[in-house]
Amino acid sequence: MVGAAFCHICGGNRHRAERATAGNWSRSFDFLRAIELGKLKAWFGLPLPSLCAFLGGIVCLVVALAVGFTDVKDNVSDFEAVQLWRIQWLMAGCAAFLIGILFKGPKSES
Repeated sequence: MVGAAFCHICGGNRHRAERATAGNWSRSFDFLRAIELGKLKAWFGLPLPSLCAFLGGIVCLVVALAVGFTDVKDNVSDFEAVQLWRIQWLMAGCAAFLIGILFKGPKSES
């Protein structure tokens, strides 16, 4: 029918104004297209969970290195605290790499 709000074949909305606003939320995910996750997965040769764990491990290692540049005064307890933070970030990086290895599975190609 000419004035119907829905299509009689597919049941979709026929009002153009509501269709335009429904697609606006997907614009917030445009950064995912810029990353080109498929090419990144192919370049590393890893499945998505392993790739995410690998990138998380890299971030943890970078933070551990950045903590090393923290200015420590002559106080011994401050130095120990900084070293403890570094150890924690390194352990988190090792755990992320281990999780990536476990998610890779035996059927993944090298």
